[in-house]
Amino acid sequence: MMVDALIVLDIGKTNAKLALIDAGGNVLAEQRRPNTVRTDGPYAHLDTDGLWDWLLATCRAFAARAHVSAIVPVTHGATAALVDDAGLVLPVLDYEAELPGVEYAGPSYEETLSPRLPAGLNLGRQLAWLQARFPREFARTKHILMYPQYWAWRLCGVAASEATSLGCHTDLWNPRTQAYSSLVGRMGWTGLMPPLAPAHAVLGVLLPEIADATGLPRDCQVVCGIHDSNASLLRYLGRAEGTVLSTGTWMIAAAFGTALDGLRERADMLANTNALGQPVACMRFMGGREFGELAGAQPVTCGFDDIERLVAQGTLALPCFAATGGPFAGRTGSIDGPPPADAQERYALATLYCVLMTDYCLDALGAAGPLAVEGSFTANPWFGPLLAALRPQQPVSYSDDASGTTCGGWMLRYRDAAAPGTSTAIAARVPAGLDGYRARWRDSLA
Repeated sequence: MMVDALIVLDIGKTNAKLALIDAGGNVLAEQRRPNTVRTDGPYAHLDTDGLWDWLLATCRAFAARAHVSAIVPVTHGATAALVDDAGLVLPVLDYEAELPGVEYAGPSYEETLSPRLPAGLNLGRQLAWLQARFPREFARTKHILMYPQYWAWRLCGVAASEATSLGCHTDLWNPRTQAYSSLVGRMGWTGLMPPLAPAHAVLGVLLPEIADATGLPRDCQVVCGIHDSNASLLRYLGRAEGTVLSTGTWMIAAAFGTALDGLRERADMLANTNALGQPVACMRFMGGREFGELAGAQPVTCGFDDIERLVAQGTLALPCFAATGGPFAGRTGSIDGPPPADAQERYALATLYCVLMTDYCLDALGAAGPLAVEGSFTANPWFGPLLAALRPQQPVSYSDDASGTTCGGWMLRYRDAAAPGTSTAIAARVPAGLDGYRARWRDSLA
């Protein structure tokens, strides 16, 4: 008899993953592919057709390994799909695309705690641009679906809205009232927003043709789904204080117990909405993208001696190395001091940079209590030890869920079960002169 399992569809900005997970939280199988951006349409857009074909093929393989009773979509934020009964009326816009030629008057930061961001990182700007540039297609829209709910809709045919994706720097949500912002009514979008559902809600079962195409059971349930950083938060909800650092393309620090009144728009500080419908103070920067710019396309892990050498010689990477987001958006990144001599030193400098940026964001948030690191940076041998060295007041731990979101997707299905996996306490490693190195880095920001 096959074991019971679920599939988590985890679409990050850079990569997509399908994970087959049993009822005990054990990962039985995984498949990954790049989350590519296409430029063959009217604008840069996500390859939803390629993802769909890959999803169906991978589900066929998973169906032979377990009895799949549910599918849970988890995706990056600031992305929406405009659909009618037949499917997409326009391609799903890439949030890094430039949106020229349309004036956008978003709601105030005081209302949404959603900072004004470049390109399409404010989802409201994307929707306003599409409405102005493609009025005929926009007029056909029946539903505006946040990205996790778009995949749920494709799987089961039921349209829903969900607060964690509405509440992540979209301009569409008021985190204090947990309701739509004034922008939605002003732009005439209210009737396009499907009914709100909790992230854990079962929207329906697979459409018969999807079940037949994949070999999955016809009673396989489709869960509403969740924004990826909020999936990482799920196991920690209920804490009075503490910080979760979700790492990947974006580094997002979420601080429990931090007052929203201290958030500052110019520093790219925002309030996300968690799966319980509560606002959470956050700050982020594009750490994974910046790490790649500094370390190179084929990073080579460094030794601690490389870290020590860069600190001793005072080589600093100064922000920023990504075009979007973060407290220093608009500044051009630079290297001060002797440049890295080889691939190992580039990795060391990229690590030091991301540690210093994270430390800066945590200070700006007033983060306190235990610091849990989720996601891809847990594979970096020096990120956690250096962060622990700079923040002795915050015990640092690594989650063993390398994606940071798989566990959250599983928890939406098994809500009463203990979170699977373990956390590992990270001991500090302190290169000589680290405090002075941090002080010089912060002085250089002035």
